[in-house]
Formats: sequence, structure tokens, C-alpha cells
Amino acid sequence: MAFTLTNFRPIGFETAPAALHVGDDGRLAASAPAGAATVDCRGSYLSSGWCDLHVHVWHGGTDISVRAAEAGRGTGVTAMADAGSAGEATFHGLREYVIQPAAETVRAFLNIGSIGLVACNRVPELIDMRSIDVDRTLAAIERNRDVICGVKVRASGVIVGAWGITPAKIAKRVAEIAGLPLMVHVGEPPPLIEEVFDILTEGDIVTHCFNGKKAGSIADTEALWQHAIRLAGEGVRMDIGHGAASFDFGVARKALERGLKPWSISTDLHLHNIEGPVHDLATTVAKLLAVGLPLEECIPAITRRPRSVLGLATGIETGAKADFTLFDVVDAAIDATDAMGNHLRLDRMIEPRSTVIGASLQEAARRT
Repeated sequence: MAFTLTNFRPIGFETAPAALHVGDDGRLAASAPAGAATVDCRGSYLSSGWCDLHVHVWHGGTDISVRAAEAGRGTGVTAMADAGSAGEATFHGLREYVIQPAAETVRAFLNIGSIGLVACNRVPELIDMRSIDVDRTLAAIERNRDVICGVKVRASGVIVGAWGITPAKIAKRVAEIAGLPLMVHVGEPPPLIEEVFDILTEGDIVTHCFNGKKAGSIADTEALWQHAIRLAGEGVRMDIGHGAASFDFGVARKALERGLKPWSISTDLHLHNIEGPVHDLATTVAKLLAVGLPLEECIPAITRRPRSVLGLATGIETGAKADFTLFDVVDAAIDATDAMGNHLRLDRMIEPRSTVIGASLQEAARRT
């Protein structure tokens, strides 16, 4: 269906026309195609399609994953990256049953542990060296270059036990060989967070960057604050990855006061947090607004930056595939919690209205 979007407020673009024309082929046209319907956006914000850089959507292949649709268009998200639900032994299923049929663009970080998150935390994917097969992992990456956007390792004690930093070092080496970024989950030691920081280079991603776990947070010491700030300045990407246990209002507020801003805002959405405290990407963005990150800085963290990791454009030039999210920022009075059980009042809420993917315009789900 061809249509023209009018009466919107562009955000996150250097320049934008007063109207956007989408042809039957789903690409932006210079003028309204014949027979195009006019869609009045009623003053809503229009951004590039929201991208959640950390979700778990290998539904049926793990015991924690939601369906891609639950993390997707109904919540304003048009693109997402599954963050390590599948390892080399299970990735073919994630590709066939989730990535290929999804209405949204789905990419994936391949877990360095061969079994991925089949039985998350109950059967850790990194028990010992038998858990990793470097040759098979590299082969899986080569077979799936079009959809694998990086390598994922969960570098925390509940996963690696006494194995410490070694799995993260192996994952980093595999990522280097493959020419991909490493996404590393930080949390309870071992390894210590500074051990993880020491192996990271430009383009790598620290997810759960503002967690509040004792002995696993950048807030533990002044030296760790300085280390994190230095890494961010060197191009290591700090990702929120809210999750059920990995985002702390106080740490986030202190980080912003120190000038350490998240490179990307993501949810770590899965079955154990979709009903709270995470809910969706819009709620996560509203929490960052509440602790002091301006809207104009939130939007690149859910559009341009994470989309670049997935290899997706954000342009609005003629011929580009249409990929947008329409949303409002509304007054609210919501008692929100972080992953540590702390409370914070949200005075503003982000409410997605519609998404555009190609020639498909779809309303988002309304909040109840």
C-alpha cells in the first residue's frame, strides 16, 4: 500500500521533509505515488525505526525467550538483536524459526557457549572448556554472516564459576578472527569487571553497563569509574541491557552526572522481566529520561547507533526502505522500579503509536 506521512515531528535526523512518501515497493519516493493514502501523524514524533540491541527471542529454543513479536512492532521496535540465546549448536533453529519469518529485522550475537541459553543459568553455557568449540563457532559465523552481528559472552560468576576471565578472552579472540564486535555481559565476579575491561577494544559492547551488583559494577570504586569513562572515550560502547537484575537508577544517575552516557539503550527482554521491571523499550527509555538523559540523546541510542551494529541504514533519502517509529512523549505519574527494586516516579512516558516497515504501516499496542 502506498501512503504519505504528514504532520509529524522528525527527531534524530539532520534534516527531514514535511512529508514522506512510501511507494508500493516500500521505498521512499520523491513525490506521492498515484493513489497513495494520506496518513495524518497528528504531531507525533517520527524517528528511524527503534532498534533494541539486547533481547532474547529464541522462543522454544531457550527457556527464557519471548517471541520476536512480543519485543517488536507492537512496542515500537522494528529491529532487534538476540543477544546470545543461541550458540553454534542451536543457531540454525534461531535462524529458521525466528529470524527468517519475523516481521521485524532480527539479527543475533552468537553465544560463545555452544548450547547457548537452552536452560538459562540452570545449565550454564560455560562450565568448562568442553562448552566452547572454536572451530564450529567460527564455521557457524561464516555460514550466517548475513544475520550474525557479533559474539556474546556472559562474563559473570553465576555462569563461568571458577573459570573466570578465560571464556571472555576466548570470545574476544573468536570475535577478532571473525572481524566482529564482542558483546560482554558484566555482573557478579569472577571475573572482576576491570579484567573484562582490559580485553575490550573499539566497537566492543559492555551490556548491563549501569548495573548495581556489588563487586560487579562500575560504581564500586573511583578507579572503575575512570576506567569506564576512558573506555567509552576510546570507542567501547556502553549498553544499558536493563534485564531482571542489571540496571540501577542510582548508578545511571551518577554516570550521567559524570558525563558517562549510554551508547545504546536496550532491554534484555525475556520471560522473567517482560511483566516487570522492564516491560518494553519505551519504558526503558522513559527511565533514562527520568534519571536525566535528554530525549534528543535517548533517540540515537535506540535508532542510529544500534542500527549501525545490525548493518541497517537510518536515512530518509529517496529509494531508501521505509523504516520508522511514530511515538509521543506524554505526561505521566508512574511508579517504576529498576532491577534492584529501587523506585522512581516517571513524569514522562514514551508511547509508541505506529511503525512503518516497507509498505506496511501498523499501529502499536496501546498501554493499559
